[in-house]
Amino acid sequence: MHLMSWLAARDRGFSALRRAARTAIIMPAMFALGDKIFDDPNLATYAAFGSFAMLMLVDFGGPVRDRVQAQIALSVVGAVFVCLGTLVSNNTWSAGIAMAVVGFAVLFAGVVSSVLAAAGTSLLLSFILPVSLSAPLSTLPARLAGWGLASAVAVVAIAVLWPAPPREVLRGPAAAACRAIAVRLRAEAEFVLGGRHDTPEHQAAIAAATTAVASLQKAFIATPNRPTGLSTSARAVVRLVDELKWLDAILAAATIPRNDADLHRAACAVKISAADVLDAGSDLLEVTGGDPSRLHRALSDLEAALLRLEQGSTEVLPVLRAEADGRIGDAPADETPTEFLSALDPSFRAQELTFAVRAVAGNIDLAGAAERRSWIARLLGRQPAGFAGPVAAAGQRAVAHFDRHSVWLHNSIRGGIGLGVAVLVADLSAVQHSFWVVLATLSVLRSNALNTGQNALRGLAGTLVGFVVGAGLLALVGTSPAALWVLLPISILFAGLAPAVISFVAGQAAFTVVIVILFNLIAPAGWKVGLLRVEDIAIGCAVSLVVGALFWPRGAGAALGRALAEAYTDGAAYLADAVLFGVLRCDPAGPAPALPNASSQRAAAASRRLDDTFRTYLAEKGSKPVPLAEVTTLVTGTAALRLSADAVLDLWQRDDGAPGGDRTTARQALLGACDLVTGWYRDLAAGFVDGRPIPEPAPHDPQADARLVRAVRADLHSPDGAISGTAVRVIWTGDHLDAARRLQALLAPPARSAQERRAADPTAPLLTGHLHLRRGVIVSGRPVPD
Repeated sequence: MHLMSWLAARDRGFSALRRAARTAIIMPAMFALGDKIFDDPNLATYAAFGSFAMLMLVDFGGPVRDRVQAQIALSVVGAVFVCLGTLVSNNTWSAGIAMAVVGFAVLFAGVVSSVLAAAGTSLLLSFILPVSLSAPLSTLPARLAGWGLASAVAVVAIAVLWPAPPREVLRGPAAAACRAIAVRLRAEAEFVLGGRHDTPEHQAAIAAATTAVASLQKAFIATPNRPTGLSTSARAVVRLVDELKWLDAILAAATIPRNDADLHRAACAVKISAADVLDAGSDLLEVTGGDPSRLHRALSDLEAALLRLEQGSTEVLPVLRAEADGRIGDAPADETPTEFLSALDPSFRAQELTFAVRAVAGNIDLAGAAERRSWIARLLGRQPAGFAGPVAAAGQRAVAHFDRHSVWLHNSIRGGIGLGVAVLVADLSAVQHSFWVVLATLSVLRSNALNTGQNALRGLAGTLVGFVVGAGLLALVGTSPAALWVLLPISILFAGLAPAVISFVAGQAAFTVVIVILFNLIAPAGWKVGLLRVEDIAIGCAVSLVVGALFWPRGAGAALGRALAEAYTDGAAYLADAVLFGVLRCDPAGPAPALPNASSQRAAAASRRLDDTFRTYLAEKGSKPVPLAEVTTLVTGTAALRLSADAVLDLWQRDDGAPGGDRTTARQALLGACDLVTGWYRDLAAGFVDGRPIPEPAPHDPQADARLVRAVRADLHSPDGAISGTAVRVIWTGDHLDAARRLQALLAPPARSAQERRAADPTAPLLTGHLHLRRGVIVSGRPVPD
């Protein structure tokens, strides 16, 4: 029991133990089948290493059906790589170039999907093995037979041999966050309607909601890759992270009134309806392909509650009452606008809340709709309405990273070149086991030169320890096949566990012992096999050191500031375009404006690049004194800016375009306010790149409020007394811009802290932070078992 408790503390969910146990059973059996039954060394080698690649080096998540599909796809692509590797293996330069191209393609493909990223090492091994072991094409049938045998058994093993429970990294935390925010909304409504001061229950609900959203955010960033595949449901669920974080920020920024005025009662009705939506969404997240009817009814109720609030807001606008009293022209500039904005504030807060909740519910609904599709619809790639297919999504993600500042692109190029050079060096130096050289390069190459050097030393040290242990075992048992067959599964089990529960050094040592035993079963050579491995590992580590020093040696630390700058610049441009879209909608006589799709896509692409840069940076070892919370604030601020633009766009897409008065002044007021807000973010971005001083957050400007209210006064009512929806949307757009302004106060302090660190040490990265992702190793931004 003590051993299992120790393992459970270091191997969450016994994931490493599960992989190691399967491999310890299957790999020796496949090797014995090829060596003893078929008496074919090629078949035995590929059956053994194929089992290792598909059972030890990859562990797909999700339902069993999805895991089986991913495993079959891995098997098929691996078989293609075995053919291609064998075809080019007899020419040194063709082998090296092909390895570089395939290495880059496999590593870069990981940006498209976490499933592809998880399979990257297995796919690379399926090409490294044939390309580094030159052989005539006549050996291809045996190689494919060995790989096919391992593939078939691996597919069965993951389904029936200690199958992993379905793992949804985000789904459970997202459902919990929805439910916690629903409890908070009801507590706040009860607080207002009951006329009570803060209660312990109210404060507990606020704390629980904040904690649940933080847990979701932690689950999102605590993985080496963005935890989303290409499936429709996975892409919909991952969107909830930013949306729920933003929803929590909206609630935190809102002030809770302490009276029971009619408008506040109506606002509470909106909150209660929003809570119903979140509860229904949480229920839908907790099942697969559930019935969405409750969610749809809750959304309809929310829209009705918001409509009642909007109508109630316009009926009590103080400007109308002032005009009725004959004093609108005499009202002080700082009185009527303030009173007017205060009257509209409950409806704006409700509209802002409703937009965020609708966005959350929409993605939950999409995930459920995708899961309810028939098998033929899945096969044909039919998507729920308004959702891009997996091919289009993959294209968007790939294009986003074809950028010269993309860390993922840098890592993929570095990895491809490193593997290609390793194949060339191994072939030209005529080492006996050249694939060990290439595997060593893959094992120690990291996203910066410092980490590469550290892992090269650790890898070499682990190999030396493994050589000593292996030589000691051979000294004790000799090369007796019976003893070695007994030791083989034990050593495989330990090799699978050691990297996760002990260290990278222990993993390298254990894998060296496996190699010593395995090759002594093929052709008894005693301890000399271990010595050859030490030599080959040293060559591979040297290749990694050279490539790591030549290609982007500073890693993600040097790129994080620029990635942040691009995300804020593109997010500000998207916000400006969304406001411009609304301004043009203000004029019903003009041409219909085009949606700002291009700027929206650029902002999303910059956000994806920032996310991958941030993850790679967190995985890099080294001193990181600035608190992670500050870095995370800067990263998540880009999402808040982008979602503010989404909210403005949604607001004006629902505008009825009803005629009012002359709206020129209103347009100018909005564009002026927008320029001030977005200009601050452009200055912030410049500070990340060239060290320009971080600007002071813009203070609230009551005069700007007054100008905006005066600008829309002509639109407030028509001759029949009806209130113009366009005028209210102008004010709400100004409120969204003010929310983006208030965000500045949260971003300026951590940005200045990062700049001060850079001023003290010009060689230091602009931003820092620290997070333990998991025990194990990150190679080129990917998870790789040691």
